[in-house]
Amino acid sequence: MTLVEFLAPLAKQTHQERVLAVLYYRERYEQKTALTVDEVRQALKSARAKGWAKVNVADVLSKSGPLVDTSGLQGKKRLWNLTDSGREHVRILLGLPKADVEVEHDVGTLEDVVAKVTDADVRDYLEEAVKCLQVGSLRACTVFVWVAAIRTIQSNMMAKAPAAVTAALQRHDPKARPIKSLDDFAHVKDATALLAAKDLGILDKNQKDTLTEALNLRNRCGHPGKYRPGIKKVSVFVEDITSIVFA
Repeated sequence: MTLVEFLAPLAKQTHQERVLAVLYYRERYEQKTALTVDEVRQALKSARAKGWAKVNVADVLSKSGPLVDTSGLQGKKRLWNLTDSGREHVRILLGLPKADVEVEHDVGTLEDVVAKVTDADVRDYLEEAVKCLQVGSLRACTVFVWVAAIRTIQSNMMAKAPAAVTAALQRHDPKARPIKSLDDFAHVKDATALLAAKDLGILDKNQKDTLTEALNLRNRCGHPGKYRPGIKKVSVFVEDITSIVFA
């Protein structure tokens, strides 16, 4: 989500609401915990916020009471940050879920992975996962992260000779079709692909076992049922996959 998109629902709100939202966005999505007046003003400009040129940012911040605080200086410029009540104010204003330490960490982790991924399909899946995580859709996030992971593993397998890939798959599923392209993996169970990837030297035993556990979580999230993973469970899932598949 860009800053433009984040501020869009606030077009009819006050300058103060938009200034507070800028502080929230920079903190939550870009890990900038404090901003100068100039940085806030530049953010409003870049987001094409309504009336940005007429906003007296310093005055707005000084009149925001307990919603903001100062956290030192950047050179000679004062740094401003949201307080807990300021964060809660923005979340209520925009209908955002309460921030979680794990969520913040995992959003940053996935965004770092996205920045390094060159495969367009894998990058799209991970970007969808980030959006789901940001709004608390943990089951959907789990499914998208897994799809990105297994696609990457399949691509790594295709770097081997097709005959070797087919042999590794048929060792665990004698009925598996010959593999000539990535599209052929549509007929291969993910669990079988993990076993074959181990045989091909792409994964070691511990990595294969860990990813098998991750696949079990993906299946519980992707099939109809009442199961809902907690943020800590999804956080471990994200950490395991990113460290094994995308490191």
